[in-house]
Formats: sequence, structure tokens, C-alpha cells
Amino acid sequence: MAGNWPPEGLVGNSAIIVIRLSMFGPEKYRCPAANALTAHGLRPRGETGRKPEALDPFPHGPFMAAAHRLERSPGAKLSSIPIGSWHHPLHDGVRQWTQHALRIYQDAFPANTDLVPARGPWVYKSQPGGEGTVQYHITAWGRFLESRDGRIRELRLPSNRLRKRSETERAVAALVAAEGNNDRRVERVRVVQFALSDGRAEEIFNGTRDEAKALYRADGAPAVRALLAGREYKPGTACASCAFASVCPALQRAPGLLGVADRTRPRRSWSSTLGRGYKICPARAYLRDLRLPVDDSVERGPAAERGRAVHAFLAKRHERRPCTPCSPDIPPDWLPKGYQISDDQQKLGATLLRHHAEVCPLRRTGPGSEVRVERALVFDDTAADVLVLAEPDLLYRDGNAWVWRETKTSGSDRACRDVMNTYPQLALAVRIIGGGLPSASRSKGRVELEVLRPGGVDLRTLDPFAPATQAAAEAVLSDQVLGWHSDVQFQARPSHECGSCEMARWCSARSPRPGEEARQ
Repeated sequence: MAGNWPPEGLVGNSAIIVIRLSMFGPEKYRCPAANALTAHGLRPRGETGRKPEALDPFPHGPFMAAAHRLERSPGAKLSSIPIGSWHHPLHDGVRQWTQHALRIYQDAFPANTDLVPARGPWVYKSQPGGEGTVQYHITAWGRFLESRDGRIRELRLPSNRLRKRSETERAVAALVAAEGNNDRRVERVRVVQFALSDGRAEEIFNGTRDEAKALYRADGAPAVRALLAGREYKPGTACASCAFASVCPALQRAPGLLGVADRTRPRRSWSSTLGRGYKICPARAYLRDLRLPVDDSVERGPAAERGRAVHAFLAKRHERRPCTPCSPDIPPDWLPKGYQISDDQQKLGATLLRHHAEVCPLRRTGPGSEVRVERALVFDDTAADVLVLAEPDLLYRDGNAWVWRETKTSGSDRACRDVMNTYPQLALAVRIIGGGLPSASRSKGRVELEVLRPGGVDLRTLDPFAPATQAAAEAVLSDQVLGWHSDVQFQARPSHECGSCEMARWCSARSPRPGEEARQ
């Protein structure tokens, strides 16, 4: 969606264009319009800033501050490096994560007397031209080190896990390292990304200053021009912290969606997954919302991985055009690329997929019907000042009505009675479809739950316009949202669930697993 450009209600006319390396990160986290508006120095008129959280909301900030102290104190022990925040107290889980990240960083980059911390971050500034010429500032977020004579520079880019960096990221990072602060002594630069979760590092550029500039001209400058010309609005998770959310023409407003009328709390984002996690343990939901690394042995257990593989297979089939109903003929090698499960789980998955063919929703659609597969839905609940995120397994048109289909897999044939409490995303689905979102009529539409079991398939239909269904959905959402919305500390709630918590490694309060001593 392009819309009017720039949107109404913005002020600012900066002669300095500010570009950040993070603006070229993974596409699913980027909004081209927001990046362009930010780079041009625009802001909403009368914007007073975000309401602050009680806890530090930036999980990498304490690490960066502590790493700075560590690098400036050669030979210092980690235990002597204070961990904290300038403005907010830290959650226990963030403190545990920061201590881990520091150990990993020190092991990955042992003390090197040839490199010392640079004075301040490096900022590339284009050379000023004539009157009215726009100046460009390009920055990166990371650790800045240089040789004592200034001839060699190293830019270290931290992340939770290593990921593939684009050619644009490589070029922009190389330019910042080579040309930042316009130090003519620089002869050679190195850019490396490192993972705070496991200490792995990957060199993404190593070359001379001239080579860095040439790389930027080839792969960086065109991307910068494209970024500044960005006009597409892409609502997503970043809308919760976006300065332009209040004037964004693509962000759908849904006041009262969660049933909370309180704008005094800090702006946050919420999903059914977050709500389910919060009910089990507030700390679990909080740390997951900060995107700290999960324990893969828990997160990707056999049943969970089989469920993901089944969903991936169905998503690929449902995306075929023209729309074609799924067939019970499942190939022996059905497992999508990138998934690893046992032979028994693979056989069970094939059985579940054959059952799906009996109730495939594409049987009710025509070849040209509108079908949205795992498409993110984003709503701004302005009554609660909360960004609501949802991702239906399938959203399809049946005539003029939208139908929301959730598909679940189970290794048991035991049926579930209270489906809305068991699968709380159904409650949100009822509120969305029943509220005429997205663009459904207020008298049509339905919510479907498909449960694939070894012995068959259960298909249940919820009428989002029936008073009893609406009341049940409101009760489930209230149970999920109210406590979370008012919470500011997100303290751990140790229980038997700690053994299956994907965030437990960052929790000092967790209950020990069998055979494990409690943490001190």
C-alpha cells in the first residue's frame, strides 16, 4: 500500500539524511515507508514520545555497555564488570542473558593488544556541497575497534544468532568502517558478525579502504537510493515502536479488540502466543517477547517439529495457483526441506496429512478465490494502546464471507471439549471475524478448528456472531490480557512447567529439572 506521500500530520525538514545499517536487515521486519520517513527526519506533529516501561526494554543495551567497560579494562575479570542500565532496572532474565553474552564475547574475542576501543561510534558523513545540499549520515550499531596507529579498523556486529547478511548490509557496514568519522589514517578494515548465543563469528568483509568504497558504490549506494524512495507501508511487529503508527494509512485501527480500555500503560504488542505464555509464567512471555534465544531442545521437540513440518507442507500446497484442494496421496518424501524428524514422526505426519484432505478448505473455494496462507494480520487496538498480531493458518473466502481456519496436529485421539481455552487464538479469531475485520460483513463469516489425529480429523465451527460464542471469546481474552496489560515487572512463576520452558536457561528462579540442582 503506497497511499499519500508523505502522510498528513508530519513535521520536520532536515537537511541531513540519517541512514542506519539496521534499515537493511531482514525484510520481514522492515517497513519501507517508515524507513524513508525516519531517514528524512520527519515525525508526527505533537508527538510526545513513548510511555516508558519500568524495565529496560532493550536486551542488548546492557551487554554493549558492559562490553565497553570490559574492552577498556584489559585483564579485568568478568565478575568485576558491572551489569546494569543507565535508566531502568533489568529483568532477572536479561541480567542472566547479559552475563552469558559477555562470557561468549570474551571467549570469541580474547584480549588483543593490537586493537583498542575506538572513541565513539563511526559515522560516515558525505562531503558538504553547495547551499541547500543534503548531507548523508550513515551509522551502524556494534563494537568499534582500531589499531593504536589508526591504520586498521574492525567493526563487530552482534546478534543473537548468525544469519545471512545481504550484499547491501555488507557494503554499508564496510563503508561505515572505512569512512566513518573521516579518519584519513585508515588503510584496512574488517567487518565481522558474531552470535551472542554460541560465540560463532563470521567475517563479512576484509579489505582495503578503497575496496570498501568500491563495494559501497556497487551494492550500497543503489540500495540507499531505493530506501529513500520507499513508499510501501508494511504493517508488522515493528508497528509497536514505530513513531508513525498514529498516522499510518495501512495500520488498521480496532479500538476495543482486546476488551481493555486503558491507554496509561506503555505501548506494547500482543499475540495469543504471548498471552498463553504469560498465563504459564510472566517471565517466560517477557523474555520471549524480547526475542532472547530459545532452547532449541525444547522449542523444537519431536511433536512440535512434526507439527511445524505438517504446517509447512500444507502451506505450500495451499499457496498453489489456481487453488487446488489437497489430495490424500502423500509422497513418502513429503517432509519439507529443513525439517528433521524421526521415521515414526514422519509416518504419523503423512497419516495426518491424508486426514486433512477430507476437510481441506479449498474444497469450498473456486480456482480464483482469495486465499491467504499464514498471512500476518496487524491491528492497532487504540483503546488499550496495544498492537495486536495474529497469523491465521488459512484465511479464505467462502462466497462473500471470510473464514478463519486453524489447523492443529495431535498424536492422541482424545478429543478436546473446551476448544477456545485450549486454543486461545480462536478467541481472538472470533473477535476479529465477528468485528468485521478484515473487511468481512457483520453478519457472515466463521471460525474453523481442524484437529488432525492418528485416527481421523475433527472439524469444529464457531459462529463469531452468536452471543454465547462472543461471551466465551471475551472471557478467554480477558483472562489472557488483563494481567499482562497491567504488569510491569514480569516476575518468574516457578512451577512444573519450568521443565518445558524454552526460556528457562535465562531464569535464575526456575525450578530444577529432575537430577539438577537449583540455581543459586
